[in-house]
Amino acid sequence: MNTIAAEMDWLALAQKALNGECLTLEEGIAVLDADNDEVLLLMQAAFKVRKHFYGKKVKLNMIINAKSGLCPEDCGYCSQSIVSTAPVKKYTLLDKDTLVSGAREALARKAGTYCIVASGKGPTDKELDQVVDAVREIRNTMPLKICACLGILKDDQAERLAEAGVHRYNHNLNTSKANYPSITTTHTYDQRVETVEKVKTHGMSPCSGVIIGMGETDQEIVEMAYALRELDADSIPINFLNAIPGTPLEHAGRTPAMKALKVLALFRFICPSKEIRVAGGREVNLRTLQPLSLFAANSLFVGDYLTTAGQDVTADHQIIEDLGFEIELNAL
Repeated sequence: MNTIAAEMDWLALAQKALNGECLTLEEGIAVLDADNDEVLLLMQAAFKVRKHFYGKKVKLNMIINAKSGLCPEDCGYCSQSIVSTAPVKKYTLLDKDTLVSGAREALARKAGTYCIVASGKGPTDKELDQVVDAVREIRNTMPLKICACLGILKDDQAERLAEAGVHRYNHNLNTSKANYPSITTTHTYDQRVETVEKVKTHGMSPCSGVIIGMGETDQEIVEMAYALRELDADSIPINFLNAIPGTPLEHAGRTPAMKALKVLALFRFICPSKEIRVAGGREVNLRTLQPLSLFAANSLFVGDYLTTAGQDVTADHQIIEDLGFEIELNAL
């Protein structure tokens, strides 16, 4: 623990966030370097900010893996990439009926946001047609927010998704700009930023987040939070690497649970009014400390992820109930 962390007043950082002031780099690093004995005080401070903007409500999101594998990109964390040897299912884009059925399942799980995710660098026109048809039916029949995650978009594709009724588009920055070339070489960090900006231009809510545990430094984690603050991302999924055998990052260690909590607090301080979501890898990184994450975050993924299993949805509902929190139903 550094000297600054030892002397930090966490509630003062919370007040700074509530005043609209951004943490300095030194303050951000101090959050990540806090002694584990300070974590409950740190989470109390993060909760002060979270409660101001979101009360005790929790947004639930559900993913459908609409197209699996078959990806030409070389992202080192992903079991669906061209460089992965992980034994994952491979299939082309699911048909309209299957996508609509997934939306019904999202409602059954009390999710307010349904996330249609497809592997690949970006959608073909045919794939976009299928997504648009499904989105229109879902919008006409169900009270769900729809988030699409289809890769890098062209202007006309972004326009079509917005016109069809997609509320939100996800395109994660994943890691820092400096660390990006060590994770992916088939596209650039700047291309990801450009896609998020394009989404905003066409009236969709920007969703963009990170994956913690890919060799980044604490300073780079703070820089990721700064980048998302600058992008003005409305929803920020915080993933913790689930190192999958067969991927280039298969030997990366897990993020300790206490460090994961510090990361969530950091993002709450730097992006105070935004939806902070505990996303992929929470079960294997936070483990038994998952409930504490909701004192900083206000959103969860429920059910399975793209190629890895999540915990039973009833367990997530139970966590929320036991905390005295409330699921935000139909969170449009």
